[in-house]
Amino acid sequence: MRIADLGTVQINYREDGDPDGAPVVFANSLGTDYRLWDPVVPLLPQGLRIVRYDKRGHGLSVCPPPPYSMDSLVTDAECLLDHLGIKECLFVGLSIGGMTAQALAAKRPDLVRAMVISNTAAKIGTQDIWQDRMDTAQRGGLEELADGVMERWFSKEFRASPDLLTWRNMLVRQPLDGYIGCSAAIRDTDLYSQTGGLTLPTLAIAGNVDGSTPADMVRETADLIKGSRFHLIRGTGHLPCVEKPKEYARILSEFIKETGYA
Repeated sequence: MRIADLGTVQINYREDGDPDGAPVVFANSLGTDYRLWDPVVPLLPQGLRIVRYDKRGHGLSVCPPPPYSMDSLVTDAECLLDHLGIKECLFVGLSIGGMTAQALAAKRPDLVRAMVISNTAAKIGTQDIWQDRMDTAQRGGLEELADGVMERWFSKEFRASPDLLTWRNMLVRQPLDGYIGCSAAIRDTDLYSQTGGLTLPTLAIAGNVDGSTPADMVRETADLIKGSRFHLIRGTGHLPCVEKPKEYARILSEFIKETGYA
């Protein structure tokens, strides 16, 4: 792990693979850190330059006072890629990370050659829903939200397994200000027009029991992008990379090869 000092923020990131390989950048979901991708990264093709990072307010990255905007999250990603000398990457984003991917591709097409938007949408939820979650977290901490989040994130079968505790612990141990700040960014973001103008190679991934971004919502966003592909992973919720990492890695690897990254 390393810290990139980007001036206004300091972002924790990790690099794996070949430093001279084609760059694949991963952005995680709300309430997780870059370890979200641990089950998938070892299953990807060899020879890639794999970069993962903690968005502001999560993991070991700096946690500025909330609220945050999507523009600030996109700028963080943009500055990190510039800092690392990365251009024309494949950007893989899940949930809020997928919103970051869409907005970054619209703002800096030189940085994003292709993208995977997983369990995400051009707009997620309503302002009232997000404000209610932020207010609840402010009153009772992330523990107050945790059980409801686990229900939206995972299938019934996964919730019955001991592995659930890993992800519940990851959620409740994120900085409260970071969770609230990023929730505000989601609350205030509508990317329909920006995403509708994108034409880059895109793979959209959904889980059929996702309680946060239902499959139809993901498919609707994919349909905004000319030539995009949609893949449904059955038996998974909001984090299919956790519940079925082998299937997730397989379809991601196929897309990587099809787009010429391996």
